[in-house]
Amino acid sequence: MSSTIISTARSAAPVQRVPPPMAMLAELTHRCPLACPYCSNPTALTPGNEELSTEEWIGVFSQAADLGVLHLHLSGGEPAARRDLVELTRAAVSLGLYTNLITSGVGLTETRINDLAEAGLDHIQLSIQGVSPESADRIGGYKGGHERKMAVANWVAGAGIPLTVNAVCHRQNMGEIDAMIELAIRLGARRVEIATVQFHGWAERNKAALMPTREQVEHATRTVAAAREKYQGILVIDYVPADYYSKYPKACMGGWGRVGLNVTPSGRVLPCHAAETIPTLTFKTVREDTLSGIWYESDAFNAYRGEDWMPELCRSCERKQIDFGGCRCQAMALAGDASTTDPVCIRSPLRERLTRETERLSAMSPATLTYRGR
Repeated sequence: MSSTIISTARSAAPVQRVPPPMAMLAELTHRCPLACPYCSNPTALTPGNEELSTEEWIGVFSQAADLGVLHLHLSGGEPAARRDLVELTRAAVSLGLYTNLITSGVGLTETRINDLAEAGLDHIQLSIQGVSPESADRIGGYKGGHERKMAVANWVAGAGIPLTVNAVCHRQNMGEIDAMIELAIRLGARRVEIATVQFHGWAERNKAALMPTREQVEHATRTVAAAREKYQGILVIDYVPADYYSKYPKACMGGWGRVGLNVTPSGRVLPCHAAETIPTLTFKTVREDTLSGIWYESDAFNAYRGEDWMPELCRSCERKQIDFGGCRCQAMALAGDASTTDPVCIRSPLRERLTRETERLSAMSPATLTYRGR
């Protein structure tokens, strides 16, 4: 994306004028009854007493609407852990925001879902960890979780709220993709997301247990392609392939600070959920600055916008407007330098090393899962 450099009184450094964000992910809380070993939340979870209050969140939603945000994703942790979830949803709807609840389902009741429908909630995204109570509850670390999810899906259908099923896939459940897609149809979902695990947060701790094999990845890709043809017009199937087996990196978040932003439970504003893993950046909170000021003028959001930050390998590449140099957090995790080419890229000098490490991990006997803290 070509950007114009402008001056501002708020920052000594020049900043890049970009369009407003389309979407905001509001991480209402890090509290969650599940303990998924691939959770994207940071390993240092925000305690409940540091969360934004109801009034503060509503103020953030109002700023988001004024800024130009269209889609609001209410997430966590488990957003149902917030007693004010219905109130927050009603406030967001009144501001004209399209509201999507991203939930494990645990903590929701039929009455609460009906209340959310009455408040105007537009959509629910329900996570599943497997297709049987035994496998799903083992991965989620919560006995009875799968049974509750199935009940929640039925309540959502009864309330008339559109449903997406989200299935994070990894070495320990990739053989169930066919069954997950069929389950999504039985639950009345309009969309299913088959998302291969991303190695950030708790998943980074569980690489040896979650890294799929090349055979699993290839089979998953074929399975999704066949299912898309089979269920065309019935079910939309989104697919996030395995990064480490791809030739090129994905356009993470549509490019750094280009499309959306995240707000953490304590109000820290991030370009993506894993951005705090980059130690050279400092992220402001909504308690010290406005969303607009942070989006347009903060050093952190401008750090990897445009092309000036790119190494020559990316700047001279014909794909720079496709993948924007790849994922900055992934570059940090794999290369120790957020400003380098994403090592997933086949043109990266680190790609061969990553391939060897991926093959080593996928050949190991699955390690014991380290579950997310609650």
